[in-house]
Order: sequence, then C-alpha cells, then structure tokens
Amino acid sequence: MALRKIIEIDEDICDGCNNCIPNCPEGAIEVIDGKARLISDLFCDGLGACIGECPVGAIKVVEREAEPYNETKVIENIARQGKNVITAHLKHLSDHGETGLYNEALKYLEKNNIKIAKSVEKNSKKESKLRQWPIQMMLVPSTAPFLKGADLLIAADCVSFTYAGFHEDFLGNKILLIGCPKFDDSEFYMKKLTEIFRLNDIKSITVVHMEVPCCFGMLGIVKQAVKNSGEDIPVKAVNIGIKGNVISKN
Repeated sequence: MALRKIIEIDEDICDGCNNCIPNCPEGAIEVIDGKARLISDLFCDGLGACIGECPVGAIKVVEREAEPYNETKVIENIARQGKNVITAHLKHLSDHGETGLYNEALKYLEKNNIKIAKSVEKNSKKESKLRQWPIQMMLVPSTAPFLKGADLLIAADCVSFTYAGFHEDFLGNKILLIGCPKFDDSEFYMKKLTEIFRLNDIKSITVVHMEVPCCFGMLGIVKQAVKNSGEDIPVKAVNIGIKGNVISKN
C-alpha cells in the first residue's frame, strides 16, 4: 500500500446516473445497487476524468493509502473493449502528461499486435522539463543560484534511460542532480551534497534509483548527507525496476 491520489465517491450524494462511467475507460467505476462504486484501487489512476461528468458533485480526488495503480491490468481490460476505448484511454494519459503510463500501455498493445491511431501516438510527445545546467553532481557548484530554496530530484544515472516518463512523472519543477553511486566517488558526493544542503535552504529531496543493489547506495548517501548538514529536509525515495516500472515509493 502507498499514499497516492485516488477518487472517492460520496454514496449519499450519488444518484447512480451513470455519467461518470464513459469517462473512466480504465474500468475503475461501476454502478452497483444504484450507486457508482470504485471497484478496484488498481484501476483508478487518480487523475479524476470522471469528476467533470458528475452532475451532483459526488466524486472527488483524495490522497489515501491505496494499492498502486497497475497500467498493465488496466490496458488488458481496456483492450477487450475495442479501439475507441483504447483511444480514449491513451488520450486521457497523454492529456495528463502521464508519459510513463502511456508508453507502458503502448508496449502492451505492440506486444499483442493491437493497432492504434497514429494521431494518438503523436500526442504523447512532450517537451523537456529540465530547468538548469549542469546536472552532474561532479559539475554542479555548491553555490549555484538555481539551488537556492530548491526542491531537488537526485537520480541515479540509469533511471532516465529506463523509466520512459522521467520528465513528466519526476522532474516537473525540481532541480536535477545525477550520479552513479557505484562507479563515481561516493565520498565526494556525500561531501558535495552535505555542502549543498547546508548552504541552500533546500525544501525537499526526491531520490530516484534503480532496483539493482548497486543503485540503492544513492539513497544512503543522500540520507547521510542530510544528517551531516544538520538540516531538516524531507527525503522521499522512488525505486525503479529494470523493466521501467515503479516498484515502490516511500
């Protein structure tokens, strides 16, 4: 279970009108006993496409403990419903900038030889969200202006090559620092990060690393550097699988 955004339906308000159903191609909602019900956390992406179609305001997005959204299960279900539903789902992911999920769906469709409209595939292309240069920890000065009051994304080198939606799902408005905890000088990284944390009033840190053992060292380096700096900075971690999927967030 992980803390994430997911829809919540107020059964006291819901009148079972069915308007939300067509806007949830993922199949997360069904009308049962006259009320719209969220039938599976696994199917709800938390983006809230259904909300705008509810005439009585019975649906909202909340943040709670829920099973991680599973795009593979969703696209398996959607593929059985025909090309129009597939297209609606892909457009939904594209419109919300969910490139990682979009590409995961494409892989499934390609593997199973299911064709989609080229216009939908074209819509998935997004612009870079990189906000600064350089990005390699070895090269970033500890007093670089872009570090002041920043939300940091510290990523192991292999992550951006493995996770297709790196920019859209992780980078956003964050300042990026990259490095390899196995082949680079980890002691240098710890000293550099300690200095960065101490001098720049860092707001938050997100560490994204691969599932392979050599990559977990990045999280340890960051946590120790925070401790050494004497600063109180929240640290989040995301573990990426070698198949390009998110394994865990904490």
